[in-house]
Amino acid sequence: MNEKNTGVTADTVKKIARLSRLHVEDSRLSYLADEMNGLLAWIEQLGEVDVSGVKPMTSAVQMEAPLRKDEITDGGVRDKVLANAPKTEAGYFVVPRSVE
Repeated sequence: MNEKNTGVTADTVKKIARLSRLHVEDSRLSYLADEMNGLLAWIEQLGEVDVSGVKPMTSAVQMEAPLRKDEITDGGVRDKVLANAPKTEAGYFVVPRSVE
């Protein structure tokens, strides 16, 4: 892997953790950077596989997806859906105001 272009550093891991709102001990930052670099190298290696002539697939097994008619409906269960709501009005949920 070319460290110059895509190397993940401990600082990068720290930034990712902060953005993800995850607490990572400083002692683990280098280890996680190495792990991420290993994953990126593996992904880069997958990109070298020649898949020309291979049809795209959504499953490893040939199967048909069950289909239904594409019809717009109201679901017909409004009363059941609203039955558990603490408060409703005219067929809608009533929620506390969040913006004044």
